[in-house]
Amino acid sequence: MPSAGAAQVVMDSWAQQASWSRAANRQKRVIGRARAAALLSGVLSALLGAAAAQTGAGHAMSAAWFAFGAAIAAGVVPLLHSQVGQRQIQDWTRLRSVSEAFKAEVYTCLAKAGPYREADASAVLHSALAVIRAEAADLLHHIADIPAVPARALPEVRDLDSYLRVRVRGQIDGYYRPRAAWMRGRLRLLRRAELSLGALAVLLGAISGAFHVQSAAAWIAVVSTVSATVVAYATAGKYEYQELEFLRTADELERLVQDWQLSGDRSQQAEDELVSRCERVISVLNDTWMVKWTSEP
Repeated sequence: MPSAGAAQVVMDSWAQQASWSRAANRQKRVIGRARAAALLSGVLSALLGAAAAQTGAGHAMSAAWFAFGAAIAAGVVPLLHSQVGQRQIQDWTRLRSVSEAFKAEVYTCLAKAGPYREADASAVLHSALAVIRAEAADLLHHIADIPAVPARALPEVRDLDSYLRVRVRGQIDGYYRPRAAWMRGRLRLLRRAELSLGALAVLLGAISGAFHVQSAAAWIAVVSTVSATVVAYATAGKYEYQELEFLRTADELERLVQDWQLSGDRSQQAEDELVSRCERVISVLNDTWMVKWTSEP
């Protein structure tokens, strides 16, 4: 049985992980809201601008207000985009990486694998997390206002079998596959929106050309602008990439579990290698995210 002091180290480490995770989630929400607001502002600017042009001289005041609204909406877009710059995205991906690094160490410790087979496992955990925190010292301001959760229950992991059930299977069935399905749904929605806008532009063009309706021709540019804004939003969200990465990671973890079940080697070395490989697969997803999100606009 671990001493009370050793158990407290693990509990404190798990509580710290929660703080980093909450900080990462908050940063992601800020980015998501700014992108959604920029999308809406871009659409609104196009609609109001067209409305101002179509209102005509007979309604000068209405046209002026439409133009005013269009200018405000257009001016807000770059301000919102400044909230999702390279620095903000980099902070988010690094916060998530630190959170996952904490989680990997705690789970490995609870599974009593690798360096945590020794009697001083709590000291090893404390040292490992200290290194992680030191490397992320410039991000500490993100968790400064997030209260710790000292009563947070530890995962029900006590050995390799419970590790595979709680950590690995939990990630596959409780996170990766559901998130892949969510990304797929969001991508389908955006693609349908793009297709609908394209069809609307074609329809407006046909009406304008066949019936010489000038107002229809004016709205073609609006529809094209809205369509381009939606495409830019979908590209920034990287939904297709995220779906593929979630599915790839889930499939790789499934393969590792199946290989273990078919293997007859149940030595400590084999167990340590399995835990290490599972955590490496999860870590690779975080690493590729960091590269993808920070290297592309």
